[in-house]
Amino acid sequence: MTDQTPRTPRSLFTGLSAFPLTPIHDEKIDEAEYVGLLERLVAAEVDSITALGSTGSYAYLSTDERARVTELTVANSGHTPVLVGVGALRTRDVLANVESAQAAGAQGLLLAPVSYQSLTEADVFELFRTVAAATDLPLVVYDNPGTTHFTFTTELYGRLAALDGIASIKIPGFDAAPDAWTQRVDEIRAAVGDHVSIGVSGDGFGAAGLNAGCDAWYTAIGGTLPTPMADITRAALAGETEKAALLSAALQPLWDLFTDFGGSLRVVAAVAEHLGLVRPHSLPLPLLGLDDDQKRRVAEVVDRLELS
Repeated sequence: MTDQTPRTPRSLFTGLSAFPLTPIHDEKIDEAEYVGLLERLVAAEVDSITALGSTGSYAYLSTDERARVTELTVANSGHTPVLVGVGALRTRDVLANVESAQAAGAQGLLLAPVSYQSLTEADVFELFRTVAAATDLPLVVYDNPGTTHFTFTTELYGRLAALDGIASIKIPGFDAAPDAWTQRVDEIRAAVGDHVSIGVSGDGFGAAGLNAGCDAWYTAIGGTLPTPMADITRAALAGETEKAALLSAALQPLWDLFTDFGGSLRVVAAVAEHLGLVRPHSLPLPLLGLDDDQKRRVAEVVDRLELS
């Protein structure tokens, strides 16, 4: 790893980054519903909005659809910084997404190594090198092995952090005691240096990651329920670790839904539907979402926890 001056203030990649859904109805983006979700995030004063993450169903959208979502996000986010997911199967398409994000006025990019064939470390490094060289926008390395089936090593984190333009590493959450979390975050910090922020994902692990020294929480449910996630983030970053842990523990029934229903996306869509933020069947086909019994369980949890 080499010392360098970052292109963008590190503070852009700290705090709560909320990932909104991209509501889809009749095979079209529901722009009114999407703008409504953005307005909630702005009102909650999240630290940044990340459009077209996994929660935003980026992999299911065309390049033109993604350009339109990016335009809507920048136009309706006020002074809130906007990051945009640009991952795609082909580097050509990644670069097209980068171009549209730049043109719309996004302030950062989120890049996952999307694949059908398994990728090697050489493939992934070259992807990030190519994209970083093609843009002045800073990049978040999106490590999401559950969907990409690629596992980053700590060594690869370090190699990527040495590239000009890499600003943050989004690490997956894991179930471990606080000391194990601290050890892992310290290990990554030693590899990437202080100029690159470390962000945690996996919503049930947000408090654990922040309390262990992560700088940011890249949160799926925060795109629909920003206020309780902002409370956890602000407590942790203020050094109120016990408060952050207790606030997260109070949401355990919500975290359990993610485990029981195979991840966050379908649950987040059901939460948004229950709150009247999106209409039923808001996910891109072939994703059907939760069934009626599962939705009733989501609704019971949302109402019991008084989430809104």
